[in-house]
Amino acid sequence: MTTVVEALVWFLVFVFSTTCHEAAHAWAALKGGDPTAYEGGQVSLDPLPHLRREPFGMVVMPLLSLFVSGAMIGWASAPYDARWAQRFPRRAALMSLAGPVANFLLAGVALAIMHALLASGVFVAPPAASAAHLVAVPGAEDVRTPLSFLATLLSVTLYLNVTLGLFNLLPVPPLDGAGVLEGATHPASARFFQALREQPLMQLAGLLVAWQLFKVVRPGLGFLLGLLHPGAYG
Repeated sequence: MTTVVEALVWFLVFVFSTTCHEAAHAWAALKGGDPTAYEGGQVSLDPLPHLRREPFGMVVMPLLSLFVSGAMIGWASAPYDARWAQRFPRRAALMSLAGPVANFLLAGVALAIMHALLASGVFVAPPAASAAHLVAVPGAEDVRTPLSFLATLLSVTLYLNVTLGLFNLLPVPPLDGAGVLEGATHPASARFFQALREQPLMQLAGLLVAWQLFKVVRPGLGFLLGLLHPGAYG
């Protein structure tokens, strides 16, 4: 059962991770010649510009879904010039790729810290693993101690960012993977897919398809536990 403290951790990590994801999109677009997101203040790790753009997707829906179903659902976006994307599909593809790369970098940092603390004996393999408890503090039962809070924070950061990175790489519009795929195709084909991806009904249908696909490819606890505790759960 998710406690209030764990719910707060999930929400804060989601906001920070999503902010990094969208800031990476905005930065890559700026470097590629599109200042649209930069002019909106989104080439920034300050969450406020991103929250102002998507308050429902970044605040209301994540909290509502977490407390109602125990699973967090949310979204954010960074604006870009569609004409720029059509003119420079390769640059637009790099912009699309930048968001998931940011998530994988955050996951890598969390994984490295957890490995260091496991090696030093600060963390151990949890007796009952979950997405919020990939590591544990010896003798600690909850997240009310600083080290236990850190263990939960790092666990959620690793799990959520691997999840966000993989989900967004699915080649289904309107997800980032579709933008990456567009950049790998002929420019004429890229323009066709971009126009298709901008249709609201296509975006809704794409999200429904992506959610079904992700049930197959989503990272299991076994995979992450294997990275952290090789052989411990064999």
